[in-house]
Amino acid sequence: MVHKAEPLMRMMVVTALVCTTCARGAAQAASGTPPPKPKPITYVAPTKDNYLKSAGETETMLQRDVLDVWFPRTVDNQNGGFYASFTRDWQPGKSEGKFSVFQGRMTWISSQVAMRRPELKDRFLPIAEHGIDYLSNVLWDKQYGGFYWGLDDKGQISPHYTDGKHLYGISFGLYGAASAYQATHDPRALKLAQDAFHWIDDHAHDAKNGGYFEWLTREGKVVPGDPDSVTLQGVPLAEFPIGYKSMNTHIHLLEAFTQLYEVWKDDTLRQRLEELLAINRDKICMQPGVMNLYFTNDWRAIPDHDSYGHDVETAFLMVEAEEVLGRGHDPRTEHMAKLLVDHALANGWDDVYGGFYREGTTFGKPESLLKEWWVQMEGLNSLLLMHEKYGRQTDVYFKAFQLQWRLIRDYQTDSEYHGVYEMLGPDGTPLNPNKGRIWKAAYHDGRALLNVSERLRKLAAASN
Repeated sequence: MVHKAEPLMRMMVVTALVCTTCARGAAQAASGTPPPKPKPITYVAPTKDNYLKSAGETETMLQRDVLDVWFPRTVDNQNGGFYASFTRDWQPGKSEGKFSVFQGRMTWISSQVAMRRPELKDRFLPIAEHGIDYLSNVLWDKQYGGFYWGLDDKGQISPHYTDGKHLYGISFGLYGAASAYQATHDPRALKLAQDAFHWIDDHAHDAKNGGYFEWLTREGKVVPGDPDSVTLQGVPLAEFPIGYKSMNTHIHLLEAFTQLYEVWKDDTLRQRLEELLAINRDKICMQPGVMNLYFTNDWRAIPDHDSYGHDVETAFLMVEAEEVLGRGHDPRTEHMAKLLVDHALANGWDDVYGGFYREGTTFGKPESLLKEWWVQMEGLNSLLLMHEKYGRQTDVYFKAFQLQWRLIRDYQTDSEYHGVYEMLGPDGTPLNPNKGRIWKAAYHDGRALLNVSERLRKLAAASN
């Protein structure tokens, strides 16, 4: 999977796509054979009844294909934290240990469900507490501070992850802890989130250029890259290039700091949140609605592809940060968020099946026609957000939302064993049947379906 695909894990994607049950879809993707066209979609109008119907459908998917399949089977009652690896029929797969990103995400989603779905609070609050126990007691380095990049199943330092620390992983530990505090009101969770913020700020903030250095030693010393090397020096398990700054880390730091600022109105945190918002909007995002992926430490962009999924995800994250800052929406943020979604629709959208392709170039056609689950879910979320903002002016976003929903409903979810497939070929054939691994948690789909269900009901109420 590539989040570019969380981050750019091209070799892992190649491995994941080797699936004998998916040979037909893989062959079509390789040969460029036109897929059979689905039946034309019948679009519906943005009315109260249609909003409520869609809200019910998305809520059903949230329960059936996210919450009921992941929980409680993901909970590790023996070693703490959460299991990550599951086959198509939700049997345990080969363990990859306890990854900071996965642990933070599962803590976050269980906390959000406990807060936002009162009828599920009794079920999910203990899971959120379980998550914060692991983040605090095991994943947090008691000697030097900071969350480990990852540990083995027993909670020990592993050569698989090394003893290093990456801000991408630490951001999700912070994100999960802040959300857990909202749900549980456990002061230990808030202190953990605050400690994570201070560790990030003390060890990784770039006071000269803004933003953050990303890969650090266990003790918190920045690991420099080799500027003369012409080959990638990547972080373990990811292709974050050591010694450079990345879009992926900085959008998720924005996300995590936004979550923390909801519960802790600290002046330094606000300054850093405002700085991150400006960096993401003004340095990482570019006209005509694309995002650079990697940068030198002084924010010179390094040429690479455009990731449509990150474009639509960041549109939502920037608007969310503006709302939490409570200062009114900056027109520059609104403009860039719209550009990101518009560019992805214009250049990376499948108007036959629906869905956003994986990546392309700024002005060219898509170069990867694969469809990842997180891209489709983030697309669903941002398309409805754009419809809420601009639906009186255009029906483009609501029509795209409906086509996106059809793709997710008819192709991305497993009607037999339930859950969400990680990757689809151009014709909707699943290219990897497995349902879980350390880069695939219940976070993207859980958040999107929570948000979409709630926003649809909000739109329905406004339609009275």
